[in-house]
Amino acid sequence: MHLVKKIEIIANSFELGKILESLDKSGVHGHVVIRNVAGKGLRGTTEDLDMTMLDNVYIMAFCMPEQIKPAIENIRPLLNKFGGTCYVSDVMEIRSVKCVSSL
Repeated sequence: MHLVKKIEIIANSFELGKILESLDKSGVHGHVVIRNVAGKGLRGTTEDLDMTMLDNVYIMAFCMPEQIKPAIENIRPLLNKFGGTCYVSDVMEIRSVKCVSSL
């Protein structure tokens, strides 16, 4: 097990390409995207007419701790300009190196 950073971003789907490009440029090459995300935040529900025309996406990525600063520096301007939220947390990665077939 080793410590990695977990990046969670909820943003407008219109900006998905730019956000993924920013992550990639920062050295964060893997990610998961979940489309059509709905929920309720400090500003209320996100299922009003404006938001359903441009659905929200949830992006989850993991990186080494030294990669988090450049990733945030690249993502912050996009979120400031177009809206969205980003959360960063410490998590432990468990990577299996043995396949079942090798047992």
